[in-house]
Amino acid sequence: MRIFLAPMEGVVDHSVREIMTAIGGVDTCVTEFIRITDTALPPKVFYRYCPELANQCLTPAGTPVRIQLLGGNPEAMAHNAAKLARYGATAIDLNFGCPAKAVNNSDGGARLLREPERVFAIVSAVRKAVPAAIPVSAKIRLGFEDRSLYLDNARAVFEAGATELAVHARSKVDGYKPPAYWEYIAKIRETIAIPVIANGEIWSLADYRRCREISGCDDMMLGRGLMACPDLGLQIKAEQRGEEYTPMLWREICQHLYRYYCDTLDIYPRKYLGNRVKQWLVYLRRQYKEADELFEQIKRHRNPAAMEAAFSQYQ
Repeated sequence: MRIFLAPMEGVVDHSVREIMTAIGGVDTCVTEFIRITDTALPPKVFYRYCPELANQCLTPAGTPVRIQLLGGNPEAMAHNAAKLARYGATAIDLNFGCPAKAVNNSDGGARLLREPERVFAIVSAVRKAVPAAIPVSAKIRLGFEDRSLYLDNARAVFEAGATELAVHARSKVDGYKPPAYWEYIAKIRETIAIPVIANGEIWSLADYRRCREISGCDDMMLGRGLMACPDLGLQIKAEQRGEEYTPMLWREICQHLYRYYCDTLDIYPRKYLGNRVKQWLVYLRRQYKEADELFEQIKRHRNPAAMEAAFSQYQ
């Protein structure tokens, strides 16, 4: 049973991957998508999204990182995937799930699910372009306007030679509104002969149990659920082993959050000071009441001294 840290644009960057894999319970990470148009990207773009390329595509904790590409041009996707392989990528993932309007209007993400033949063409081109030893996986939603083509798209991914398929159990139109339709994943598992990874609406151990029962999947991809409860992977792993587990206390979580604040301090202009931390607190306050208190204290602060003072109460 494996736990994947989901790719979340503008949320799960290399700093978050480093923290999450240091906490533990995560077996594989996937980068934010790298948008591919009709040109070959320079190496600096790949390294910006995946600094782990300099470390054999491993986080400092030793967790593998897959690099995700997004685009609608099979030849350009294949060319850039081949370049990534030469730079040291150990696994390539393809995005057919992003619901963002800007992405869909630029011929990428979930929009491609309207045309399973294009999904096939992109996966097939990438698969042929990279060495056989490098896994090529894909992530889909259940559809775009509706869920009618979910099996066609799953078959397209499988028949094109993908190694694995992650399924976000909602369509683009469904967005992120509950519920996730895990029963569709069960049908996909019955249809294709590659590992299927379940994703969507897994916030707790109880959600994990229900998803596993309904989907039949052993492997789970956690995104918002891990951002809200960073040790959820550890909780799941402990339950699988039949062991007792004591969830992390807020003080421990806050130490990681403070580290994230320090790591991102110099990345953004002063007017955006702490924005990434505030974004993470929005997820954490679902699980920790102290996260809501800290968010209220710092939400209007742009002053480093004020931010330090707010964090100091939890040190």
